[in-house]
This record gives sequence, C-alpha cells and structure tokens, in this order.
Amino acid sequence: MQQYLPQVLENRQKGLKAISTPERLLLGPGPSNAHPDVLRAIARPPVGHLDPFYIELMGEVQELLRHVWQTQNRLTLPMSGTGSAAMEATIANSVEPGDKVLVAIKGYFGNRLSDMASRYQAEVVHIEKEWGQAFSLDEIEEALVLHRPAILAMVHAETSTGVLQPMEGIGDLCRKFDCLLLLDTVTSLGGVPLFLDEWKIDLAYSCSQKGLSCPPGLGPFSMGPRAEEKLTKRKGKVPNWYLDVSLLNQYWGSNRVYHHTAPVNMNFGIRESLRLLAEEGLENSWNRHKASASRLWDGLERLGLRLHVDESLRLATLTTVVIPEGVDGKAFSNHLLNKHGVEVGGGLGSLAGKVWRIGLMGYNSTDENVDYILNLFEMELPSFQK
Repeated sequence: MQQYLPQVLENRQKGLKAISTPERLLLGPGPSNAHPDVLRAIARPPVGHLDPFYIELMGEVQELLRHVWQTQNRLTLPMSGTGSAAMEATIANSVEPGDKVLVAIKGYFGNRLSDMASRYQAEVVHIEKEWGQAFSLDEIEEALVLHRPAILAMVHAETSTGVLQPMEGIGDLCRKFDCLLLLDTVTSLGGVPLFLDEWKIDLAYSCSQKGLSCPPGLGPFSMGPRAEEKLTKRKGKVPNWYLDVSLLNQYWGSNRVYHHTAPVNMNFGIRESLRLLAEEGLENSWNRHKASASRLWDGLERLGLRLHVDESLRLATLTTVVIPEGVDGKAFSNHLLNKHGVEVGGGLGSLAGKVWRIGLMGYNSTDENVDYILNLFEMELPSFQK
C-alpha cells in the first residue's frame, strides 16, 4: 500500500529538521517580543483543564486582568483565541438582530467592528474621522442624538493610525442616551492609562501579544453589569457557541463546568505576563511606555522624518511615521528584517504605502530598543532615498 509522503519530506531525503526560529526584534504593530519569563512559563508541562492547580490559576488570571483593566467586572476572562476572537465575543454576546450599532470609525479596526456587527444582523451606522484624527465629545453626542443606538463601538488605541482616542465623558454620554459602550483596547492594555469602571465601559477586549508581552493566542474580554443584563434578557441564544459568555462563565465562574479544552499553557503564559505587569506597577508601565515613545518621536523628528499623528493624540505603544517622498517603504522594511532582524510594520487601508508603524509594546518598550531603531533609520534609510 502506497503511503502519502509530504512534498517537504520528498524534497529532503533525511526528513524535516527540528524547528529553528530566527532571532527577531519585533518593533511592528504586534506581536511584540514575549518576556523570557513568559516563554518559560508556557514551556512548563501542561496539566488538565480541570486540574485543581489550573482551576486556581484561572482565578489568578481573572483577578490580574481586572487589575490591569481597573475594573471589578465579574465576567472578565481570557478568550481562547486571538484578539479578534475577543472582539467578536463582545459583538456576539451583546448584539441581537435589528439592534442599532453605531461604530465610530477612525481607522482599519473600526471597519472590522462594523463588519462583525453586520454579520450578527445589526443595523450598523457610522461616524467617521480622517485616519490620524480622533472624535470630539461633541461629535459623539451629536451621533448619539441622531441615531439613538443600542451600542456605541469604538477603538481606544487605533493600531492602524497610532491615534489614542480621548475617553473622558463618552461613558457618561452613553448612560445618558441608554446605550452600551464597547471599547477596543488591543493596543492600549498595559501600555497606556485605561480605566474601564471609571470611564463607564460596558464591554472591552484586548489581546495577549502586545502590551502584555505574551505570544498571540488569548483575547482578554470584560463585560460590565449593564452588558450582562442585556445578555440575560436576549430573546434567543448567543449565535456563536464557542464565544457564548453565558456558557463560558460556567467554566470560568465558580461552577467550573467543562466548556472546551482550554489552552492551558497559554494561560500559564498570560498569568506570568500579568504578574510581571502587576509587579512593575501599572503607572510605572504607563510612564515607561510614554518615555520610550517620547524618545522615539524626538529622535525621528531630529532625523527629518514626519509623524502622522499630532502629538496630543499620539499613542505611546504605536507610532506612525510618514514614508518620505521617493522611498519604497516596503523595500526598506524588508531590508531591516532581512539584514538586521528588525520588524517594522507598514500601513493598512488608506495608509498602505504611506506610513511605517513602529511598535514599542510591553517588554520591547525600552530606551535601548529606541536608540537601536533610530540608529538603523539614520544609517540605512539614506541609501533608499532617491
């Protein structure tokens, strides 16, 4: 009987070698480099997903997530999936067919929120800003008066543009107009000030691989009391079984009823990353990210490069740099990766080919990394300029 032989084995008579990954400094939009202690935690031997040790660890992860998000939300847990899974979980659990969802779009990931909401049969309406700007409180209020949505969805830290949306007063407006506030915190959690309870955020999601210095694979999720009430009153089941928080809470809550086989080693990793962040102190982490970003901004401007976002709205974890006229931005970023092992991101959507995206997130937010990337730009970029 002839056995199927993978082409890759046919091409290598001695078979596949053990994996050997290249050394990379990940200064793009994510993932960032994972902290060595986190990688060691992930490499620990797995245990069962109902093992008493793991059940205790689950509680620690939830408690630490509440700390990092500055919330007391009962339904706070890491979704088994990337940040996009947690994004979809906020939509799946809060949107019912016919709900009006107002999406405040100022970049690529606002569009993704809109797409997801439409797939759950929401009536989706938009307000939009130019990519590189943020919404004012007056613009938000005007849209709430006009549309009267059930949910306002917006991005706190827009990864595609490097804009940090001011949140002061938006939660109060949502309470005034009786709508839920859903916030994307993928590129802000752990790196910039973030207060779910104080800002009256009803639903939030993030990821493991940016400010938390953990590999991709988990999507932190948090649901406040008003969103939880909407979930309990919905007319039908949550249409996504895997992301149904009413089911997941039976596993992550006190009952510990099996739902799915959890990625236990990834939860080892995020527990360690959250512990390290708590040990450093949230304010210390926020200040470190701001100091590193300021050092980067000053250095780039000294080199004659222009930044895409006004300083008052710049995101400390992700900086967008305007590609100079005549420079092939993709060729330069490929050069940095292939010659120096440094990843820098390109633009998305309307900013494709127009900006580089430099990330300073979590473990990577250091003066040493800033000085290194500035040196590479200073030494290597001139040869790419016409």
